[in-house]
Amino acid sequence: MRAERLVALLFTLQSRRSATVAELAKALGVSQRTMHRDLAALQASGVPLWTEPGRYGGVRLVEGWRTRLDGLTAREAVALFAMGAPRALAELGLGTAVAVAHAKVTATLPAPLREQARQVAQRFHLDAPRWFRPDEDTAHLADLAQAVWEETRLRVRYRPSGAGEEVERTLDPLGLVLKAGVWYLVARAQRSIRTYRVARITAVEHLAEPADRPEDFDLAGWWADSSARFERSLRRLPVRVRLSAAGVRALPVVLDADLATSALDGARPGPEGWTETVIEFEAPDVAVGQLLALGTEVEVLEPASVRAGLAEVGRRIAQRHGG
Repeated sequence: MRAERLVALLFTLQSRRSATVAELAKALGVSQRTMHRDLAALQASGVPLWTEPGRYGGVRLVEGWRTRLDGLTAREAVALFAMGAPRALAELGLGTAVAVAHAKVTATLPAPLREQARQVAQRFHLDAPRWFRPDEDTAHLADLAQAVWEETRLRVRYRPSGAGEEVERTLDPLGLVLKAGVWYLVARAQRSIRTYRVARITAVEHLAEPADRPEDFDLAGWWADSSARFERSLRRLPVRVRLSAAGVRALPVVLDADLATSALDGARPGPEGWTETVIEFEAPDVAVGQLLALGTEVEVLEPASVRAGLAEVGRRIAQRHGG
């Protein structure tokens, strides 16, 4: 971690004409005593630093000395500088690495591009967690990230969903995924790849063994396939409906966009302008709750349980409003 911090300090100094020790300590999130030690370490490694005492003094690189950052196009540099998932990266223990990347880019960007990067960062921000959901306990996330990066085997204690007792598992960690504010560990256990919710991992032990990682494993591709399988496993209730033209237009808003697209694929309006199709839901109450948002623009044909559920909700609404 100190090596990363020293690189960040070096490029921070390169991007500024001069800075006080207090300013540098604040920029890198360390104490002033630590900053004094880091500055001494840079000087000992041959970096020419000039210190100016006094109220308006500070630390700066000797004029004309600079390190270079090569290989980035202008657009790549702006994108790297402006990327915004600091909280997620900090949870993974990568906060310093991001500071290094930003400092490198800032140090070498021409002034117009530097201003463009600043404007992008001020106009676009990623806030991954969902509303009204308390933060989950991810105390072991940094340890898991270390094992993923170093490809070392883990022994973990895991609390399954429900009231089940904790279990112990030996895992080959393959990757970490942040989905809607929830962290998941993708790992190989007994020759099968599974997903573990990080908040349910109660203990982590690093083993002195290399992880068995399939050479052709692709985290993004595996997650996409796994998510699709999971969603399909939940949708086991086919509901046959008729939709008005307005209902067809509203369906992607009311339902998941992919589910709506699948339901409408190949469907055509009938003689009366209504489109008949089949939508898959997890259960009757879920179907009633979601289709209710379509109001009078949908008619459920079957099953009877969903049709009766919508009719009951309609009766209660009418009673409450004096109908």
